[in-house]
Parts: sequence; structure tokens; C-alpha cells
Amino acid sequence: MEQGVIIKVAGPLVVADKMGDARMFDVVRVSEKGLIGEIIEIHEERASIQVYEETRDIGPGEPVLQTGQPLSVELGPGLIESIYDGIQRPLDVIYSEAGNYITRGLDIPGLDRKKVWHFVPVKKSGDPVQGGDILGTIQESVVVEHRIPVPVGIDGVIEEIQEGECHVEDLICRIRTDHGIRDISMIQKWPVRRPRDYRKKLVPDAPLTTGQRVIDTFFPVGKGGTACVPGPFGSGKTVIQHQLAKWADADIIVYVGCGERGNEMTDVLMEFPHLKDPRTGEILMKRTVLIANTSNMPVAAREASVYTGITIAEYFRDMGYSVALMADSTSRWAEAMREISGRLEEMPGEEGYPAYLGTRIAEFYERSGKVICLGGDGRIGALTTIGAVSPPGGDLSDPVVQATLRVVKVFWSLEDKLAYQRHFPAISWLNSYSLYHENLEHYYRDNLPEDFMEMRQEAMRLLQQEAELAEIVRLVGVDALSAKDRLILETAKSIREDFLHQNAFDEIDTYTSTTKEYQLLKIIFELHYLCEKMLDGGVLFRDVQSLAVREEISRAKFIPEERLVEFDAIRAHMTSEVETLSREEGIV
Repeated sequence: MEQGVIIKVAGPLVVADKMGDARMFDVVRVSEKGLIGEIIEIHEERASIQVYEETRDIGPGEPVLQTGQPLSVELGPGLIESIYDGIQRPLDVIYSEAGNYITRGLDIPGLDRKKVWHFVPVKKSGDPVQGGDILGTIQESVVVEHRIPVPVGIDGVIEEIQEGECHVEDLICRIRTDHGIRDISMIQKWPVRRPRDYRKKLVPDAPLTTGQRVIDTFFPVGKGGTACVPGPFGSGKTVIQHQLAKWADADIIVYVGCGERGNEMTDVLMEFPHLKDPRTGEILMKRTVLIANTSNMPVAAREASVYTGITIAEYFRDMGYSVALMADSTSRWAEAMREISGRLEEMPGEEGYPAYLGTRIAEFYERSGKVICLGGDGRIGALTTIGAVSPPGGDLSDPVVQATLRVVKVFWSLEDKLAYQRHFPAISWLNSYSLYHENLEHYYRDNLPEDFMEMRQEAMRLLQQEAELAEIVRLVGVDALSAKDRLILETAKSIREDFLHQNAFDEIDTYTSTTKEYQLLKIIFELHYLCEKMLDGGVLFRDVQSLAVREEISRAKFIPEERLVEFDAIRAHMTSEVETLSREEGIV
């Protein structure tokens, strides 16, 4: 291939001449330092390249070496527990070789070539195979069985396959195809901007359980669904993303730190090795892949980081796993696109973002889904994508928010007003929504008590009534309300403070199982209905309001999962106290 010549450098954008045989999105090596770049625009023999490293000291006249390959990630054993930068360079290996700062031009593979894995075949010689079929497995971590697929596009009959110890580049299988013998290793490469293939997309029909009460009860996201978390600075977007990464019942977590502060990724790195997964009992890092392209790292690589993350997530989805991808935050990704677009002198769209902003966001979220994977075994995988959005000043009319809302089906609206009131998660129960309720209805009816859905609807009704009554209280005071309306305010307050409020830093309250969520909501409504009966019988509201059991209910969320029987003791106390009060008031 021809060697190009730099004619212009503008920040992360480099323009090179003599690039006649270049192709869009091919990777190139820029200057004698070998900086990694990607071609993003071509005019005749002139190519614009976005460089994923600092371009300081690079100038016109220096060479550009073409590789002829698109920006790709390496897929294979060794992904789990890794932390990569935006273009899949392992940061721990870079640290051991270069220290605290990433040396420019470093060329370190994404997968460890020296580590030995034990390959166990599930196919045998003579078996017909097609792209996507599982050839064998490797125990990558205590909780993740890595399934080695036949590369896409290879169909044939296995000539040779055997169990043994091997490196990722070693031969594990030979397949006879119509075009000859193909040697298969455990490592595959895939272009990050191309979605991985699947057989058929399905409707998400099971929820991604997160352990967060406001999400699981009111605004669930289906496995294979999409969600966004927009909110102003300080409203808790990152904490929510961390909570979902910690406790979501996905088999694999891919966390992309895209343009946010480095200390937030540090929190993940410091916490995950010490936290236990409630499903497996193992530490959370044993099922996690981290992509870190923080605010102090090259802006161009920020744009690539979300594609790197979602390609790795698709790879695990194709093994038949449920995968959850957290992107924090897509606003920083959009800002990187805006910066590169400006340097390309493209016609700007709304607020300076490129005209293709909405298309890029839609393409990203469309790569999620519940699918029948390639191969003949009909295995099903799911990729759930949850993106944080950071609009300036919390303005939901921001182009990134609006483009995101057009494609996602769950909207968790964070409000600074709730955050200032120390109500976390600061998800607004009046503005948020989920469009998966209808898809998940059969799951709830089959797996939860019959009255769960009715209680959820009743809770939302009471919270909406509370908002309406709050306007009256501001005008004429609470004493002007009837006893029934004051009871509604009291119950809604209990729902907000005792159920929706959740402490992410409390060892018990940080995660709530679906069973405990049901018990919490049920005991709140049991007291509500008993109080309604007492008011109908003539009991004064102040006596109803002063029931001591209310304090027990407020502390019920701190009951450990293994001691849910304590809810029966609260019910017994509630019944006893109500009966005592009823006798004193002469109610039968």
C-alpha cells in the first residue's frame, strides 16, 4: 500500500495526502511515532484521520502508514476482568510497561498472548458446523464459561479438534470448507462499527432485575431493552450506573466510562473486587469488562470507546448470555463527535452537533436486543443498553437527550430537586416511564404474587394524587383537607420515603430482591387499608397518624434478605395496635 504524507494537523485531526487506495474507517499509523488513527473522510487522494493519541510534535511531511484494516477489537478468552482504554489497549499492561502515563505509539494486543487456557471441545471430528456454532468452552473466570464460536461465514465439517492447554493464537480446530481447510484459533477480530450478526431479533419478555426498587417496580427495563438516564450535574447518574453494574442480574457486565471523570472509574475499580454478586456469591469483577476513556484521555478515542464496548458486549451475547452495557455518558461521546465534526468543517446541526448525531445514537442503541444467535442450537442471548445523558443544566430539550428518547423505551428522569432533598435514587416517579410493561406482564403474572401489578398501579395513583393535593396544601394548608385526603398524603409519603428512597451505600439497602420489594409495598398498603377502615369507623386522623407501627415500617427496608420473616412480626404488631385503637374508639 502507498505511504501517505501529513499536510495538516488540527488537534486530533490529521489530514494526509497520497492516500489514493485508502478506505473509510481503515486504521493507519501516523508519523514515525506510530500513533493510531482512523480514516473518517476521503476526498480523492486526501484523507482526514482522527488520531486516538496526543498529536503534539507531529507536523506536515511526516509519513502515514496504511494497515488496510478497519478499527477492530480482539475477541476471545481474557476479556473478563480486563480494563481497556477506548481502543482496547489493556491499561494494566500499559501501566506495568510504561508507568502512570500512556506512552504514545504503544502497540499492545487486547488479549494476553502468553496466558494458557484449558480448551474443552463440545464438538468432535466429523461434525458439520456453521458460523456461530460453539466449538468448545474455557472456564475464563469462576462464574463465566467462555464459549468459543465458529467464526461468522465459515461452514463445513470438523477435520480435527482436541482438548488441551493452549494460548489464544494456538490452533484448536481445523474445518474443511468448500474453499479448503480453515485453521481456527480462540481469537477473533471484529470491526467495531459493524454490528455482529444474529439469526432473529425477539421481543424482550423478562425484566432486567436491578435490585433498585423504583426501577424494578415502576420503570423496569426488559432484558434486551434500552434505557437512558438523563439528569443534571449532581443528580446521581453515575451512582445509578454503578448500582446497575453491581446488582443487575445480567451474566456479563460491560461498563464504558466515556468522557466522565477518572475518579468515577476509580470507584468501580476499587469497589468491584470487594463486592459479592448476590446471585453467584463471587466478586463482581469475575463477570465484568471495563472500558475507560475518561475526560483526561484523548477525545477522539472517546468516540470509539462506545463501539469497542458494545462489540465486546455483542460477542458475549452471541454465546447465549444476558449482557448489560452501561455507557457513562453518551453526552461526552456526542461532544467528541461535535469536536471532530467541527475540525472537519462540516455543516453543524442543532447546537453545533453534527447533522448525523441522531443517526449515530440510533445505530448504537439498535445494536441491543434479545436475539436467537447464529448457529444450529437456537441459543438465545440478550444485550441491554443503558446510557447516561448529561445535558447542560439538566435541560431535557438538549439534542442528545431528544435523539436518545426517540430510540430508547425506558426513561429514568433524574431531578436535581429530589437530589437536593437527599432523595436518592433521584428518579422522578411523575416524569419517568417504561414502555416494557405490556411485554413483561406475562412474566410478572407467572413469577410474582397476583396482586403485585395492582399494588404498583395503586402506588402510582397515590403518588399522582399526592402531587395534586400538594397544590391545594400550598394554597390553603393541610388542615383544609379531609381525613381521607390526609391519609393519601401520609401513605404517599411512606411510599416515597420507605420504599422509593434507597441508600446505595448501606450494606443492606443497596440491593433489594423482588420478594422483598413485594413485601415492603404490601405492608405499606395493608396499613393504608386498615387506616381507611378506621377512619370510616370514626377514628380521628391524628390517632391513625400516631400508630407506632409506622416507625417499624419505615425501618423495614433495612431487614436483611435472609430475615424476611420479620415482616410477619410487623404485621402482627400492626394488627394488634389497630385492634387496640379500635376497641378504645368503640369500633367493632
